[in-house]
Amino acid sequence: MALNESELIEKEITLRNLRLPKDVLETKRSIVRWLALSLGVLNPGESRLSSLAVFDSLLYFQFTKKSEPSVTELVEYINKNWEEINEKTLRYHLLRMKKSGLVENSQGKFYLKPPAIGDKFDPETWAKSVFESDYNEISSKVGEAIKELRNKTIEA
Repeated sequence: MALNESELIEKEITLRNLRLPKDVLETKRSIVRWLALSLGVLNPGESRLSSLAVFDSLLYFQFTKKSEPSVTELVEYINKNWEEINEKTLRYHLLRMKKSGLVENSQGKFYLKPPAIGDKFDPETWAKSVFESDYNEISSKVGEAIKELRNKTIEA
């Protein structure tokens, strides 16, 4: 039986375990880039500042301002701290991050996916749980598949 693998994909998660040398922590932009690479917002070698700017704005509002920003607030922050961004570009990056499961929105406000339990404005709580439910679901399916494989091997 041939499977169409692309139809089986429910979601992809990109997490990278990167070294965190001191020089990465020297500037705000290098920290944002490191975080974006770690969480799959950005791929190695990419240089799109707009995706970094959008990600930085979400981090700023969630962990510094402890608020959920509107598109207008995000545009104002990015235009002040990065470079001019138009609303269409902003919405494109928000949609990409939403599809990856990193961003959610409600009533015109955007925010990083909140943890199932705990304070969504606490960086450590958020970081520990950002992909926890996805990981648990994947882990469960992998375990089930291995058990079935083992059963098929025993039957053979």
